[in-house]
Amino acid sequence: MARRIVRVAIAQAAPVFLNLEESVEKAVRLTAEAAAKGARVVAFGETWLPGYPAWLDLCPGAASWDHPPAKRAHARLVENSAVIPGPETDRLCAAAREHAVVLVIGVHERVAAGPGHGTLYNAQLVVGPDGTILSRHRKLVPTHAERLVWGPGDGEGLEAVATPAGRVGTLICWEHWMPLARQAMHESAEEIHVACWPTVRDMYQVASRHYAFEGRCFVLAAGLITAARDLPSDLELPPDLKGRPDALVCAGGSCIIAPDGALLAGPVFDREEILIADLDLGRIAEESMALDVTGHYNRPDVFQFSKRVVK
Repeated sequence: MARRIVRVAIAQAAPVFLNLEESVEKAVRLTAEAAAKGARVVAFGETWLPGYPAWLDLCPGAASWDHPPAKRAHARLVENSAVIPGPETDRLCAAAREHAVVLVIGVHERVAAGPGHGTLYNAQLVVGPDGTILSRHRKLVPTHAERLVWGPGDGEGLEAVATPAGRVGTLICWEHWMPLARQAMHESAEEIHVACWPTVRDMYQVASRHYAFEGRCFVLAAGLITAARDLPSDLELPPDLKGRPDALVCAGGSCIIAPDGALLAGPVFDREEILIADLDLGRIAEESMALDVTGHYNRPDVFQFSKRVVK
């Protein structure tokens, strides 16, 4: 039997911070560049459009009550968050269709009308090579200060979707420490998983490699690049970043991981780069001989698992 090889890419790069239109255009350019290298799946980091709100943890007063600079930063974020579907996602879908790739990208999603009007979500989109949005997943539980900007997500998108490149799924940041979220993804026969992070620091790499080993799937752990100069100018920088505009607050760390937890590419820190790896999907069956958490290593007579989607 012929081996099934899929070339994948992580576009580790800085968005045009808090500028949705220009970030979309950069995502389109990077998608084209990755496709030119032969990639059939292209992944970006957490809330790449239009950038992870790192100021919440870094800037003094950013999480304080009624702090005018933080409110101005939040208003700018709202103005540059995408409605799904909308003109920005239409542009992404057109790029996926033009280059015949599966595009997985993090987005600040804004609810424009109806219930939840004005709410922002940390969302992850999977766009098929025909330009269709195959999956939208909203982060289930924003972590710590993130709750100041994002609402809690629902169970939609907690499954891999069929694509010509294989069954592709995604989770966001600390969802990789939610055992039942992981199990829901594993039970959807996931082959290629995008783990999106702001930076794939040491423990995040541990979580990503564990996910690959546990789920017997390939993992694209995608981080992004953000410099101190990108943070909202209204907010005060912490002392260690003052006078250092090029210092990175999100430093990438992206890597591509095999179903046995081994690294296939990366991690790469401190620079923009398109990481490429060729995935041999036949390895999934090989590694499942020893561990298959939804098959022979499962005990449905002892444990019962179900997923309820609440919208």
